[in-house]
Amino acid sequence: MKFRFWIAFYVAKIGQAFLRLLKRNATYFPGKVAIKICPQFLKYIDRPTKIIAVTGTNGKTTVCNMINDILIDNGYNVLNNRLGSNINSGIASSLIEHASLINKTKKDLAVFEVDERSSILIYKYIKPDYLVCTNLFRDSIKRNAHTDYIVDIINSALPEETVVLANADDLISCSIGKQNQHIYFGIDKLDTDVEETTNIIKDIKTCPVCDTKLKYEYARYHHLGKAYCPNCDFKSPESNFLVRNIDKERKEIIIKEDVKSYKYNMLSDSIFNIYNELAAISILRVIGLSATEINNSIKKIKIVETRLSEEVINDKKVITHLSKGQNPVAASRVFDYVKSVEGNKAVILIIDDCDDAKNSSENLTWLYDADFELLNDESIKQIIIGGVRANDYYLRLLLAGVPEEKLSKIEDELKTVNLINQENVETIFILHDIYKFDVASKLKELLRNN
Repeated sequence: MKFRFWIAFYVAKIGQAFLRLLKRNATYFPGKVAIKICPQFLKYIDRPTKIIAVTGTNGKTTVCNMINDILIDNGYNVLNNRLGSNINSGIASSLIEHASLINKTKKDLAVFEVDERSSILIYKYIKPDYLVCTNLFRDSIKRNAHTDYIVDIINSALPEETVVLANADDLISCSIGKQNQHIYFGIDKLDTDVEETTNIIKDIKTCPVCDTKLKYEYARYHHLGKAYCPNCDFKSPESNFLVRNIDKERKEIIIKEDVKSYKYNMLSDSIFNIYNELAAISILRVIGLSATEINNSIKKIKIVETRLSEEVINDKKVITHLSKGQNPVAASRVFDYVKSVEGNKAVILIIDDCDDAKNSSENLTWLYDADFELLNDESIKQIIIGGVRANDYYLRLLLAGVPEEKLSKIEDELKTVNLINQENVETIFILHDIYKFDVASKLKELLRNN
């Protein structure tokens, strides 16, 4: 097997060099070739002595980027799969790139984004010292089935020696690695919290111990909040890292650790991005960075434009925001954020999830798990839908109660800007799928030229 490893290693090295000559990113292809030649390639490739893995339904890319940026800013020699994929071949490519010709890694620490379903192909070889789980929600039905299915995959592969950093407000994330040491992060009760959420989906409703319906001290969205069972002693764990205060005016958050509290700059005022920042801060504190070191680096960070961008164009605030297709919770959180922004708004929806969206039946199913009802708000004056499935979104918005006179639709996504009535709005939102960032950028350019 070692002989096959060396063949795979050098073939992959040559492949990476060739791709660089062509000025192409060597993302996953070299790793895919290496694993094809040697299925246990990840067992033999050298890796840093400390490994952090980040997984979860939403936010793992943002959290990984924050961890990487802060570590690098503080002088750490970091290996990551930022330019590669988050499956086994992408991680293999990253390890190959940073290994010498005698298979010795050039890095001290690795931060890997790991696709939940790929856990079983990765953790048996790449054993993380720490696993950060941002959250676990319902995702693509065709790909991820149900959260229980995903939890079973992760638990079947997770090494017992891995320390798990889990979202204390998410009971499903907390069920990962029951035999492992856990560190928890969460957000204290907010003014906007309720006794029971009204979201369409809630992926855990009953106690996993006695099957009694769960109750909440406070509920945030979907199944997130501080839950307890009225029939037994099951409840949400206490947070080791707890956001005690969110100051949107000063753009600061205060995080309590045991008896001490620390102040950090807030990268975004959306709750889901505060969770992302909290997850990154938590693992960085655990591995030894000081609060001052972390916050000094946070001051230099911006959320990448493929996720969120904001600028003023012709006296209108224009916000582009990633809204993942086939991911009902991610979409619902974005819709809720749009609703919460002050002032009158127009919204452009370009959330077809792939180029062949017209032929994908799954594009229909997730629409009825996502809370389009959140867009039925007085402050949202107009919704323009673009893309080949525009009629499906149009119908869903009508079923959500959005008045027909607020809705417009057109198949050509680049013509959506022509339908905006800018007279009575202060903010224009462009909500785009991960595959539609280029379209969103072109729409901003068209707005500049109008």
